[in-house]
Amino acid sequence: MKSETENTRIFSEEKRAVLVGLITPEQNEERTLEYLDELAFLADTSGVVVEKRFVQSLPASNSQTYVGHGKLEEIRQYVEENEIQLVIFDDELSPRQLRNIEKVLGVQILDRTILILEIFVQRAQTSYAKTQVEVAQLQYMLPRLTRMWSHLDRQRGGGTTSRGMGEKQIEADKRIIQSRIALLKEELKRIDKQMATQRKNRGKLVRVALVGYTNVGKSTLMNLLSKSDVFAENKLFATLDTTVRKVTVENLPFLLCDTVGFIRKLPHHLVESFKSTLDEVREADVLFHVVDISHPNFEEQIDVVNQTLADLDSKEKPMIMVFNKIDAFSYTPKDEDDLTPRTRENISLEEFQQMWMNKMHDNCIFISAREKENLENLKQLLYNHVKKIHIQRFPYNDFLYPDLSVE
Repeated sequence: MKSETENTRIFSEEKRAVLVGLITPEQNEERTLEYLDELAFLADTSGVVVEKRFVQSLPASNSQTYVGHGKLEEIRQYVEENEIQLVIFDDELSPRQLRNIEKVLGVQILDRTILILEIFVQRAQTSYAKTQVEVAQLQYMLPRLTRMWSHLDRQRGGGTTSRGMGEKQIEADKRIIQSRIALLKEELKRIDKQMATQRKNRGKLVRVALVGYTNVGKSTLMNLLSKSDVFAENKLFATLDTTVRKVTVENLPFLLCDTVGFIRKLPHHLVESFKSTLDEVREADVLFHVVDISHPNFEEQIDVVNQTLADLDSKEKPMIMVFNKIDAFSYTPKDEDDLTPRTRENISLEEFQQMWMNKMHDNCIFISAREKENLENLKQLLYNHVKKIHIQRFPYNDFLYPDLSVE
């Protein structure tokens, strides 16, 4: 019998799509365009070809159709004329919006949430990750069952109180899904206990966790430091399962773990389902927050990660900022006679280095994992922090590590 996850795969073949986003008082045009860039990257990761983007400025999303009726008609015409198979919206759609939009456009409708869920389905490798994804899928599906059986709503019996076939089917499906969710959650609890036991069996070794936004180079860095072969590529959520490796820098052993990347507008279902995956973050002694400094809005990505860490009660842990991809950093110097205020694009890498080193009191470093630039200094920084914790934890182990005495 196939699992719910296997039965809900979306893309059996490459499809062509358009993207839809909104400019609102809370989200200006620049941010909306950046979110659509990220949505396009998500689509590409899942094997979808994006043909066009539609953007509308509204005070808030239309409660019936997300965009206005005129914009929706414009999208419909483009979809029909260009044989588009998918329309992807940048926000999570309500069941009502989803139902109304499908009636007008007549093609498959996705929102950011279900697109991320599909990528998680594709990326999940272990039974634990697959179970977590299935729980999230079912929780997303539960309030949206109405539209799946709307074609049976008019099949009523003779009595005025008789319920239609659609309503009966919805209730039956709800019971099945709720039972399945309960069963999967029990399975997750069982696996959680096993994983907790595994963590205890690792002893008192110092733990370092790599955290950061998705696609910032955590897995590449993990491979370099641990000399392992954790899967890494230029795709969002390339790593879904937490990977732990024993690493030795000089003569000092410690545990290094790579975690799932964070992202803006991460669906609530996924946050809840994957909290247990992030237990490695909760139990870490030091966090290495990896940042893609070449990204135009890397500071916002830092805020997203910090907020997620705060939700995990891990924001106050010792943290090292690792600014990666300095080889891809670029900026445009301002002309001497240009009197307009400088923007992010006008600030040099050297200025950012000075700014963040002052802010983090030297608890940051700038590297290129791809070009292996400044990696020796990174290892030294890592060694110094692990050493400090190790000495506090094992104050009488000088005979094992004679060069770990306090300086």
